[in-house]
Amino acid sequence: MLETLQNLGTGFQVALAPGVLWYGFIGCLVGTLVGVLPGVGPLAGISLLLPATYGLDATRALVMLAGIYYGAMYGGSTTSILMRIPGEAASVMTCIDGYAMARKGRAGPALAIAAVGSYVAGTVSVIALMVLAPPLAAFALRFGPPEYFSLLLLGLLVLAYMNSGSMVKGLAMAALGLLLGMIGIDQMSSYFRFAYGVTELGDGIGVVPVAVGLFGLAEILLTAGQPNPPAVIRPRLRDLLPSRQEWREAHMPIWRGTGIGFLIGIIPGSAHVISTFVSYAIERKISKHPEEFGRGAVAGVAGPESANNAATSGAFVPMLALGVPGVPVAALLLAAMMVHGVTPGPLLIQQDPRLFWGFIASMYVGNVILLILNLPLVGLFVNLLRVPYPVMYPIILVCSILGVYAVNSSVVDVWIMLGTGVLGYVLRKLDFETAPIVLGLVLAPMMELSLRQSLAMSAGSYAIFITRPISVTLLAVGVLLLVLALRPLISRTLDWRARLAAETDT
Repeated sequence: MLETLQNLGTGFQVALAPGVLWYGFIGCLVGTLVGVLPGVGPLAGISLLLPATYGLDATRALVMLAGIYYGAMYGGSTTSILMRIPGEAASVMTCIDGYAMARKGRAGPALAIAAVGSYVAGTVSVIALMVLAPPLAAFALRFGPPEYFSLLLLGLLVLAYMNSGSMVKGLAMAALGLLLGMIGIDQMSSYFRFAYGVTELGDGIGVVPVAVGLFGLAEILLTAGQPNPPAVIRPRLRDLLPSRQEWREAHMPIWRGTGIGFLIGIIPGSAHVISTFVSYAIERKISKHPEEFGRGAVAGVAGPESANNAATSGAFVPMLALGVPGVPVAALLLAAMMVHGVTPGPLLIQQDPRLFWGFIASMYVGNVILLILNLPLVGLFVNLLRVPYPVMYPIILVCSILGVYAVNSSVVDVWIMLGTGVLGYVLRKLDFETAPIVLGLVLAPMMELSLRQSLAMSAGSYAIFITRPISVTLLAVGVLLLVLALRPLISRTLDWRARLAAETDT
């Protein structure tokens, strides 16, 4: 432990050097702006700025790119809370209660709780990254295709079970997302399927246009259909800070979200999206007032935002400890390391300790920078709500179209956004939750590939899922959740049969 603290001290010497600190600040600032822009996520931001780091040394380049990463994770919450438009896919769950808080005049507290939750989650998960990286990464490597499929299937069942409404409706929306995720080129056979000749759909339907359509455009359509548009929110200065009650409601969700996000972040895949869904579902399930979720529950903002940022650090575990990119952004960071002559992998700590520990320390510093950057800007962001809705909604629509188009320069993505916006409007009128559609869309490619790889490994035998310990354990938990979810229906059926038998006897 003493050696770890000494190494961390060396890391802070590197991270607090004026040159490194400056590039860390630039990364956090650019990342926040990237996250605020609808449709432009951390992957696009890092891709655009990666060439700008070629003239820097490896430490400064990595610190700046990592700052963009976790800055964008926070920035996405701003448009989610103020406009119900997810800045990127991981901010989908923040839309629900964050925007509801804004409609109640509590946009300032929502943004402040998101900032503090992100800071706490980022700091705690960095400590966990420093201490637990090697053993946790080694465990993550034990996951093969059967384990991934079982884990992703369990994730869908958990979210459906935690759903406060109908489990059948939740699973139906997730299944719709899975079907949409099947569109495009088959990853194993390269067969072009379900695209009806539209070449732009070769890579599948993008998460960004679907998320912006289901949440941003659907909200505009719902509000436009109201006889009386919502009143313009004019926040007062004293309303910008959370009350004591709101801090109490946010306290435990922040810590739970931190643990959930970090652990899920270690597993390769779309950890940020999955962790926010899981955190939101758990908070709603254990809440004493689940009816408040969707109407401005503080825990519905604090939990997912904390999970979102903790997953960022969790994703660095396999990258730093083993050189294995768990998410696309980590793959870009690994590419940046190799461009600068750094060999990622288990020997990185011994071969370049100043880079490793400087990077770890820069994440502490980056979380402080994000807090300093974003808390003073809460008042500025909330002033956006002073704009009258007849003026704001056309602006939101234009920004959404430009943001979605900018991701791939594709008009097809804009049509997808418009189509899913209409779909989201209809589904919300019918009292369906649209968030599971996004999760199904994200998980579909990974689930299909894991399933088919598993069957290829076992020569077509499904027994592979029950002969591997981790896989069968995950499936058993899923079956247990199904039984628990169906228990009320089974009880009602048994009671009905008993009454029927009693009436027959009499």
